[in-house]
Amino acid sequence: MPRKKRRYTPYTSEHLTVYGRNAVSSAIASGKIEHLFISPKRKDDILLRKAIEQGIEYGYMDDNKLGDLCHSGLHQGFVALCPSVPMLSLEKLLSTTKSKDPLFLILDGIQDPANLGSLLRSSDAFGVDGIIIKSKGASPVNETVAKVSTGAYNYVPVAQVGNLSQAIATLKSKGFWIVASDMKGKTPYQDIDYSGKMAIVIGSEGFGISRLVLANCDFVARIKMLGHVNSLNAAVAGALFLAQAALSRNK
Repeated sequence: MPRKKRRYTPYTSEHLTVYGRNAVSSAIASGKIEHLFISPKRKDDILLRKAIEQGIEYGYMDDNKLGDLCHSGLHQGFVALCPSVPMLSLEKLLSTTKSKDPLFLILDGIQDPANLGSLLRSSDAFGVDGIIIKSKGASPVNETVAKVSTGAYNYVPVAQVGNLSQAIATLKSKGFWIVASDMKGKTPYQDIDYSGKMAIVIGSEGFGISRLVLANCDFVARIKMLGHVNSLNAAVAGALFLAQAALSRNK
């Protein structure tokens, strides 16, 4: 095995710390990794061999220091420094989307990074062309998001906007239909026509979709609850809507 490179790339605000085997594996596969730190216990792991093949600089670090680096004990012996995720403008997202009939996911104030990571993962799984989030009052794409998404943040573009209502107005002017997930909706989510240009809105964990955003949506759909709880976690609700949209759009 070739000798490891010695140069050390320090952590800066321009880096995203990615940790855990699956997340680091995805980062290596995407080519978006600048420095890999591994536990000496993992020196024979195939991930290291893949990193070496790509010319990625790496170094060994004991498990405790790896935990300090990523602020978590769940690193599984792998921590990578990657470029921070670029935030697009809505105009840039629209201009770079290759799909004739894009499917976007709009998140109204999702603050839990685990939920954002899960929604990124679902978005990649179900063919979403981009996610739109607020520039304030929402979770950034951070280390937790990267881990929970298992690398999906590398493949689903994220746009930040200052005002979701204005963003929705822009989308509607370009032929998009907007459907909101809300337990007070009158239409079952399975009955929505998801064909064509479409954006699905998921509200925040505690307050749902804001009044002004909801008023600008074309459809308000509900997930029928059969048990004792009256709502679902935002990430779960989003996954159900996206799965239904994928099913509808790929018939």
